[in-house]
Amino acid sequence: MRKLTLKAWTIRIATAAMLCAGAVVQSSNASNADAVRAALAKQNPAVSITNVRPSPATELYMVSLGGSSGYVTADGRYIVMGDMYEVATRKNVSEEQRKVLRAEIFSKVDWNDAIVFSPEQPRHTVIVFTDVDCTYCRKLHTEIAKLNELGIAVRYLAYPRSGPGTESWSKMEAVWCSTDRRDALTRAKRGESIEKTAGCVAPQIAAEYSLGEQLSVHGTPMIMLEDGSVVGGYLPTLQLAQALDRLAAHEPVAQAGRQSAAP
Repeated sequence: MRKLTLKAWTIRIATAAMLCAGAVVQSSNASNADAVRAALAKQNPAVSITNVRPSPATELYMVSLGGSSGYVTADGRYIVMGDMYEVATRKNVSEEQRKVLRAEIFSKVDWNDAIVFSPEQPRHTVIVFTDVDCTYCRKLHTEIAKLNELGIAVRYLAYPRSGPGTESWSKMEAVWCSTDRRDALTRAKRGESIEKTAGCVAPQIAAEYSLGEQLSVHGTPMIMLEDGSVVGGYLPTLQLAQALDRLAAHEPVAQAGRQSAAP
């Protein structure tokens, strides 16, 4: 029985896939990193490689492909896409590494570009990738006052799911161009039309959308923490507060919640 369980577990967590462009790899060992980059480039010159890091498994290097984790051999010939687990503890090693990477990315974000709703002394701060036309984003925003009352600050980043050149993108540019962005965002999420300031360009939209792509945001709202933890989609106020309390206590929280997916 034990062998069958282990076999089933192994099959469940390891799946092979072909390597394609956009791989991101990270490592503290410069010579190994250079060797892996060179090997990957030899196998597929179109692959864009920015970082390399070794994995806990010998001769395997962790890669991130559009936000999805995988493991590549040192010679760059083979890749296994999926999460790595430690068998003895069933700990998700990949998620721990992704969390570190997300925290590194967030440490470089200029939060002055975010639209922030915060109590005077927040107990928790969440980062929310949002879209003004997203049903669950709008629902979350109707509860913003309750969240603030519970000591939860919200930092909104723009993620118009429909992408550049779309109506949602233009709406979010109008919000970020407003002199009172908090009021403009609130009105936009109520369905009101926000007039865009003449001549205004809002580069934050493209930058934050790119950040969401890098972090593999596929639906909104996407709720994360600055330490790289992922909460997930929309949760009712009290459930979100409870999840944040558990994360603060270093207790596991299953990613959950409701989202509006990209068109």
